[in-house]
Amino acid sequence: MDLASKLFKGDRVIWIIFMFLCLVSAVEVFSATSTLAYKNVNHWGPIARHASFLLAGFVSVLVLHNVPCRLFAAGIIILPISIIMLLVTPFIGISANDAHRWLSILGFQVQPSEFAKLGCIIFIAFMLSRRGKFTENQIYWWILGGVSLTCVLILPENFSTAFMLFGVCFLMMFVGQISLLRLAKLAGILTLLLGLFIASWFVIPNKVWAKLPVLDRVVTWKNRLVTKSNGDTFDAKELFNDDNYQVTHAKIAIARGGLSPQLPGHGQQRDFLPQAYSDFIYAIIIEELGIFGGIGVLLLYIWLLVRVGMIARKCDKLFPKFLVLGCGLLLVVQALANMAVAVNLIPVTGQPMPLVSRGGTSTVISCVYFGIILSVSRFGANMGNEEDESPEDESAASAPPALTEEEITNWVPDTPLEAVKESEDQEKN
Repeated sequence: MDLASKLFKGDRVIWIIFMFLCLVSAVEVFSATSTLAYKNVNHWGPIARHASFLLAGFVSVLVLHNVPCRLFAAGIIILPISIIMLLVTPFIGISANDAHRWLSILGFQVQPSEFAKLGCIIFIAFMLSRRGKFTENQIYWWILGGVSLTCVLILPENFSTAFMLFGVCFLMMFVGQISLLRLAKLAGILTLLLGLFIASWFVIPNKVWAKLPVLDRVVTWKNRLVTKSNGDTFDAKELFNDDNYQVTHAKIAIARGGLSPQLPGHGQQRDFLPQAYSDFIYAIIIEELGIFGGIGVLLLYIWLLVRVGMIARKCDKLFPKFLVLGCGLLLVVQALANMAVAVNLIPVTGQPMPLVSRGGTSTVISCVYFGIILSVSRFGANMGNEEDESPEDESAASAPPALTEEEITNWVPDTPLEAVKESEDQEKN
């Protein structure tokens, strides 16, 4: 128990949430990667890969939660580095699922958008904490410029990530008390531009969009939007076509779960549902753990957001306050987006569930967010540091305060002067 208290410092509740999510991830990814195991000579290869990333993420949490949160301000350098990575990805990146989202660095495939999200969170927290040095107008335009450039670079290959990232950054500006009038104008302009952009999908032919080097994925976005708008209509002939194949099998998985879960390893839709271990892992969780298991995972993320809010309230300084809020918002919003896709509330986005879905860069970066949150809880909010106080510190704290020079100079003994003289005469006799 003493070893655990010394090793896992910071907010204990965040540690509990992190451990439970890792446990769910290990069990469900092991179950959902059965299709990958059949295709590999080593059947343990897929889960061993995921376990290695979870282990690397766990080590990063142990390291980061011991780093004082004020040092994370140096992380603003991540934003310009990620922007450079996003610029070169369309040209030298690795293509998968008709999109260039990965870079190969020293033999490892990394996703620049994940680094860009982390960089934006740190950058916004840093700028919002500098109200005394910059005016609100300067802070607003610096944030808007950096975030807009990042989202524009992410947009061609990953519309959902760009949309979600800008939404989280907008919420951070709202929490950071940027003028409501500014934010209202920004929201109105962006809504108008988004509406015009979506309307152009249906005006310009698909052949034209497909030939554009930057917006060639517009056809994919259009098909997903049309599929979602027609998703409530049932046609047995169109039940398993290419447009609604994923959504249909996700619904079957959720229906099979219900109140009587199939238990891990007994799900059937993992063999039919594409990306069952990533984009649609929440449907597999409900199938194998039941509706209560699905609600439990949802409550873990809601609990995380509530706890992050409590940590932010206890922070005295602005940078850790906005940093922990940004990390918590990004994790929870992305998780809710993944769940909404699985239950067919929104079109397919391709967003993995943080820390639960199978992944490489996304898994490690999600652990980095938890490490930052724990560091802020420890050094910014002074939570979970009770064991740091040694017996010497306690005795020093209980000792009476030292006298000042003025008090020593003006000190008058409680014993009367006559009594002192009388005791001196007795000693002479």
